[in-house]
Parts: sequence; C-alpha cells; structure tokens
Amino acid sequence: MLCAISASVCYGTATVLQAVAARAAVEPGEPGAASGVDAALFLRAVRQWRYLAGLALDGTGFALQIVALRLIPIYAVGAALAASLAVTAVLATRVLAVRLTRTEWTAVALVCLGLAMLGLASGPEGETPAPPWLQWALLVTAVTVLLIGAAAGRLPGRSRALVLGAGAGIGFGVPEVAVRLLDEVDFTSPALYALLLGGAAAFLLLTSAFARGSVTTATAGLVLAETLLPSAVGVVWLGDRPREGMAWLAVLGFAISVGGALALARFGEIPPAPSDSARPDSAPSGSAPSGSPPSGSPDDGNS
Repeated sequence: MLCAISASVCYGTATVLQAVAARAAVEPGEPGAASGVDAALFLRAVRQWRYLAGLALDGTGFALQIVALRLIPIYAVGAALAASLAVTAVLATRVLAVRLTRTEWTAVALVCLGLAMLGLASGPEGETPAPPWLQWALLVTAVTVLLIGAAAGRLPGRSRALVLGAGAGIGFGVPEVAVRLLDEVDFTSPALYALLLGGAAAFLLLTSAFARGSVTTATAGLVLAETLLPSAVGVVWLGDRPREGMAWLAVLGFAISVGGALALARFGEIPPAPSDSARPDSAPSGSAPSGSPPSGSPDDGNS
C-alpha cells in the first residue's frame, strides 16, 4: 500500500508538469485536431523539460505501481492511483498559490480516509489462475483505445473530453491487469504487448484531452474507467478479495476514495495561475492560456 501511495505522489506531481507542457505545445491559431490520437502534439510536448520530468516521475510511479500490484488487490492500487488528484490539488496550493474551497479540502481528507480504510481491509493479491483468453482480451482492448481516440476527434467539446478521458482510463487500466498476468518478461505473451500499447495509447489520448478539452470532464472519465474496470477484472477473474469479514470496509473505502477523487477532477490538469483570474479558486480550470483555443470555443466546455 505504501508503494501504491508513493506511485500516486509521483503521478500527481507529473500531472502538473505534463499539463503545462501540453498546453504550451498547442501552436497559436492551431485548429482542433482531427483525431484524439495527436502524435504531432505529443512530439512537440515531449521536447519540453517539464514533460520529460513528468515522464521520469511517471516511470518511477509505474515501477512502484508494479510492486504494489504484485502484493495487494487491483482495487486497492486503483483507488490509491486515483488519489493522485489529491496530490495535485495540494501541490497546486503550495506551488501555484491556488486556493482550495472548503469542499475540495474535505475531498482531500476523504481520499486519505478512504485509502486508510482500504489499507486495513485489503487482503493479499488474488491467486486465482487467469483464464487463457484474458491476455488476448487485453490486447484487443488496447487496440480499441486507439480506435476510440481516432473517433473522438469528430465529437463536440464536452463529449469529446469525456470519451478521450475514459479511453485514456481504459488504456491505463490495461497495464494494471497485464502486470498480474506476467510472471516474467515473455515476448510471446499478448499481455506484454497489451501493456505497452495500452499505456502508449492512453498517453496520446490524455495529452489531447488536456490540450483541447474540458479538464474536469476528461479527468472524471479517466478516474472512473481506470479504477472501476480493472478492479472488476481483479475481483471477477483474478480472485482479489478483502480480508475475512472486511468486505464492507473495502467497498466503503473504495467508494469514499474514488468519490473524493472525482470531487477534485478539475485538478486532473494544472489549475489556472492567480494572474489568470481575479479569483483563482473559482476560475474554470480549462480556461485557455496563450496558444490554446479561446474560452468560447466548442472544445472548452468548462463554463
């Protein structure tokens, strides 16, 4: 659980760095992308040190996540990763002078409470052998994430952000399950390629969602898809269970931590700096800085 929470800290910090780089990578006057899978945008963003630093933190977080996934159930790890939004929110108050509302501070406290409950209730990882078809299903899911991104470019603003966010959540969920299916690096295993493709596709979709969509909407889709779907796979097919008599505490802790994370969804991307608004705590987090679409564009969706 400590590894899962440490991974959450890495991911929450990386979110701030990568979102700044993604917004800065949108060229002035650039029209909305025809596809959510925007490799050109990603290549521009990755030239910036902030994005590279964020990737380094993501790599560290992923290593810690792998350790956690080998020791505790997927649902506990997923809830801990959703808590990265609380990390981002608190970091924003320290680094960006963003003020949290009383509701948002309450959400941070609920996330911490829910994780504590999960830590007490979670048993060891499930030992049920995975069905043989599950590895191929993961690979098909990873390919589907790319198709979702390609189709999302034709959707209007808020719908596009939700689909891109949910698609990214599914993509990030694929490695969570794949890690449990790989006892060693096996180049003949579909799960290995699902892990690589799912993570890469998720990065592409999330970069596009941050750059041109509603941050709050995209992050809500991301949190729900990344926590609920892999957790369901772990419980149904991999034998993840709470400690004896602790099922109620595990369910309650999961619901509280994920619900708190959803309340902090606007921190899926960096909030506006105080100079961008007279009231930094009430300004829409998706408001467009220099180089982004104007706030009245269909893709903004944060009014």
